[in-house]
Amino acid sequence: MNHIRNFSIIAHIDHGKSTLADRLIQRCGGLEERQMEAQVLDSMDIEKERGITITSAAVTIEWKNTLIQLIDTPGHVDFTIEVERSLRVLDGAVLVLCGVSGVQSQSFTVDRQMRRYGVPCLAFINKLDRSGANPFKVKEQLKAKLGHNPVLMQIPIGLEDDFGGLVDLIKMKAMYFDGRNGEHIREEEIPANLLEQAKESPPRQDPRRAPHQRAVWG
Repeated sequence: MNHIRNFSIIAHIDHGKSTLADRLIQRCGGLEERQMEAQVLDSMDIEKERGITITSAAVTIEWKNTLIQLIDTPGHVDFTIEVERSLRVLDGAVLVLCGVSGVQSQSFTVDRQMRRYGVPCLAFINKLDRSGANPFKVKEQLKAKLGHNPVLMQIPIGLEDDFGGLVDLIKMKAMYFDGRNGEHIREEEIPANLLEQAKESPPRQDPRRAPHQRAVWG
């Protein structure tokens, strides 16, 4: 049991949950290159036709000698019972937020559900390459709207059309994602124009020990 973890990806509709799940599977060696353009976990015909997740889908992947049960859940309010069912068995969750629209109506719902079942989570700010993306605004929304104490664990290298990578505030390194689907991670020194900001904003407290705290990844 020490080497088994159950976690779920949850969010408001169209914030990129299923795409993130597919990329995590790919990162663990579970997808071939030809599958990368498809939503692998959205297997029902109606899900593919409408581009939304209707039922929760689970997949088993392995990462660093740990067996991970990953559950992709629907974001539409009509299927929120699927999220409720998943939360009962989780060790943790990833709350996906859009870098443009931030905290939305269903974000409130799933946050209440996670609190009800005592599920710890990481917030993942997605779509930083979209016009109007601002992860720092989303971080403030987590605090103001959801009442969390968010701590940035990464900062972006550029935004919108200039988005090129991330600064990892744990390793204090710049991470670039090369290849057609960003599958090749290149680690470099932090760009000079972001070095001061990185030094001023590293995580100062372990999110696992702070109540109602969300570690935020970009």
